Amino acid sequence: MSRDDGGSVAGVEIGRAALMAMIPHQDAMCLWDAVTGWDARSVRLRSGTHRDPDNPLRSDDRLRALHLCEYGAQAMAVHGGLRARASGGPVRPGMLVALRGVQLHVARIDELAGDLQCEAEVLVESDASQQYAFRIECDGVLLAEGRAAVMLGG
Repeated sequence: MSRDDGGSVAGVEIGRAALMAMIPHQDAMCLWDAVTGWDARSVRLRSGTHRDPDNPLRSDDRLRALHLCEYGAQAMAVHGGLRARASGGPVRPGMLVALRGVQLHVARIDELAGDLQCEAEVLVESDASQQYAFRIECDGVLLAEGRAAVMLGG
């Protein structure tokens, strides 16, 4: 196995239990199942939680595409946790403060049979904030894309 410059090991998934140790979202509210790859600038994840009838974001037995913004925000949190863990530093809490350029290409995601795949990439960062771009696909079809800004605490 080879290591990339961000501290990840190529070909090794990071599972749900490890994700929950790095982010504040727990149990059913942790929307990602695994990290499939990452480096210092980006993270790739997969999830089947959109098919779960008990997904806490569902309303009227539906999971709307708008909730992909939360999936994107959690991808950012996971990436921050991975980077903190790799550097030996603490995970800094963050607050989502803005969504920009969000495009939703479907209305619902609860009916999708395949896993969601996400890539989130750091665009700009400082000691106080970060901005990421995210793209979420299913079976090669783009579902959502946009940018999100987070103010960092701690």
